[in-house]
Amino acid sequence: MYQEQVSFGDAVKRALTVNYCNFNGRSSRSEYWWYVLATFIFGMVLGVILGVIFGSESTIGSIVNGVVSLALFLPGLGLCVRRLHDIGKSGWLVLLGLIPLVGAIILIIWFAKESEMAPNQYGPVPNMVQ
Repeated sequence: MYQEQVSFGDAVKRALTVNYCNFNGRSSRSEYWWYVLATFIFGMVLGVILGVIFGSESTIGSIVNGVVSLALFLPGLGLCVRRLHDIGKSGWLVLLGLIPLVGAIILIIWFAKESEMAPNQYGPVPNMVQ
C-alpha cells in the first residue's frame, strides 16, 4: 500500500466542493500544497485583472478581492485543520499562525511533513491505494 498524490485539479475541486467547510478527517500533503498554489495563482491573476479593469486603488476592485478572499478563507482553513490532523496534531494548533513569524514558520514545517502512514484518531490515511 502507498499514498497516492492528489492532482492539482482534484485538490482544488475537493477543497471547493466536497470539503468546503469540512474540519473533520485528514488531507494529504499534496492536496494541501496544490490548493495553496491554486489560490496563490488565482489571487495573482485576479489582482492583475482587477487592477487593469478598475485601477490599482479602486474601491470596487478591493471589494471584489475581499469577497473572493473571504470565499476562499473557509475551505483553506478547513484544509489547514485537516492537514494538521493528517500529521496527528490537533486542528486548534492552526491558531499558532496568529503568532507573528514564529507561528507561520512552525505551521509551514508541519504542513510540509509526511503523513502518518497509519490511521489515527482523526481518520484513515488519505489517498491510500493498494
